[in-house]
Amino acid sequence: MNKFHKALHQLDHFIGQKMQEYHTPGLAIAITDRKQLLHISTYGKADIAADVPVTPETLFPIASISKSFTSIALLQLYEAGQLDLHAPVTQYLPWFGVKSIYEPITIHHLLSHTAGIITGRDFTPNSHYEVVALAETEVTSPPGEYFHYSNVGYKALGWVLEHLIGQSYAEILRQRILQPVGMINTEPVITNAIRNRLAVGYQRFYDDRPYSHNYPLVPAPWLEYGAGDGSIASTPADMATYLRFLLNKGCTSSGQIISEDSFNLMVQSVIKVNQTEEVFYGYGLAIEKFNNQNYILHHGGTIGHLSNIMLDLDNGLGVVVLCNRPGNPGEISKVALQLITAELSDKELPSLPAINHPTVIENANDYVGTYLGDNKQLTFIAQNQHLILKYRDKHIILERRYGDSFYVNHPDFALFLLTFKRSDNQVIEVFYGEQWYASDRYTETKTFNYPPEWLAYPGHYRSHNPWYSNFRIILRQDKLWIIYPVWGDGEVLVPQGNDVFRIGEDHCSPERIKFDSIISDRALRATISGCDYYRTFL
Repeated sequence: MNKFHKALHQLDHFIGQKMQEYHTPGLAIAITDRKQLLHISTYGKADIAADVPVTPETLFPIASISKSFTSIALLQLYEAGQLDLHAPVTQYLPWFGVKSIYEPITIHHLLSHTAGIITGRDFTPNSHYEVVALAETEVTSPPGEYFHYSNVGYKALGWVLEHLIGQSYAEILRQRILQPVGMINTEPVITNAIRNRLAVGYQRFYDDRPYSHNYPLVPAPWLEYGAGDGSIASTPADMATYLRFLLNKGCTSSGQIISEDSFNLMVQSVIKVNQTEEVFYGYGLAIEKFNNQNYILHHGGTIGHLSNIMLDLDNGLGVVVLCNRPGNPGEISKVALQLITAELSDKELPSLPAINHPTVIENANDYVGTYLGDNKQLTFIAQNQHLILKYRDKHIILERRYGDSFYVNHPDFALFLLTFKRSDNQVIEVFYGEQWYASDRYTETKTFNYPPEWLAYPGHYRSHNPWYSNFRIILRQDKLWIIYPVWGDGEVLVPQGNDVFRIGEDHCSPERIKFDSIISDRALRATISGCDYYRTFL
């Protein structure tokens, strides 16, 4: 333990800074090598109201990290000759169906998120029904060619396991993975019976607008869950045990749980996740390349919790970070690995990443000027690396959220971010929701045409789905947009005919929104991926 006390001191300082930056309620981290647990530490509260601290025994949902467990159980069947990874899903679930003009979807496609199917919106407590409801959706790219993350695909894989083994998903995980690996304090599914052991999940006070650190945290909705895409709850020490199993390529002290060949299938680079980062996906695990090295990782997120695992196979080190929202556990995992690796190698510790100060805008001068809208104007000035909005005799310092999008701490700007747009890298316009303001640098058209029936769609839509509770549809210039509340901005809607739109510019995306029940020139319902939303009274 003394071999890397300097690294742990730096890490402890960094975690404190990040928890303060994100207002993280509670957090746990564990670090292991191939042989033993090296370090575990906990911070903050598992339950703010009851003043209960996070301890090494606190359970956290690990969310989508559970996908790797589903993959392991399937690979066990593959090794036993009971499963063909490249067979159609219908060979095991004959009723499985999605509208498609392409070749059949295989187990491999679901494992690698290359089936071309929707992400899924958890619109029902019954994960089986959500898989059945795929029959109402459409595959929009040839399976195997396009990465589109799909929770519902892993729900289907959980059902394949149950069908082939004849046990519940919980029994399968406990008997085939948790007990053999030695994860004695881990629960395969989340039920009311374990609620008193779980860290309380938290979310921002408002669910219909961009987040602000000025808003308090409130307990997130409680949900029971038991499907193949993310149902496990574990402790930091048990997750370290799981990391040792992965670092040893499927082997434990009690024997080989999966073969090394099967482990290599999990960490193969099946497909690139996007075109901007060196991140690939295998079977339930991602592979990221940075600092000329490959790291194995996966993120997880529920309504009230976040998680991350990251492994350095070359140096035999793994990190798990669990928190009860909000936060950035992946950033902490990466820093932890870099610090520990450096000290164990007798190298100088790397500098910690700079703490994000959202009001410090180094390129504030890019946005300076007056932007004119319909009988309105917005004026921005730059001062001491701050971008300032002059509004109603007030000077409001803006907070950068990402790129050219900014949060304005004023009630009149509570529902959306201010998003600037560029042409030839020069800022020429700014949007707040559907409101448009142009600077004197804007030389493009100011007249926009759109089908008159589109006027029925804009509005605020809600459902009782706690995962995806609401969104807004706006008409911005000549395009419809879906605006996600916490994000503060959104994606363009591309018409597909018959009141149906593709969500996003990517022509391969399978995500669709359909408007219907148009009464008095207003759509009363919008359906996304099987989840119905209804126009609100606000």
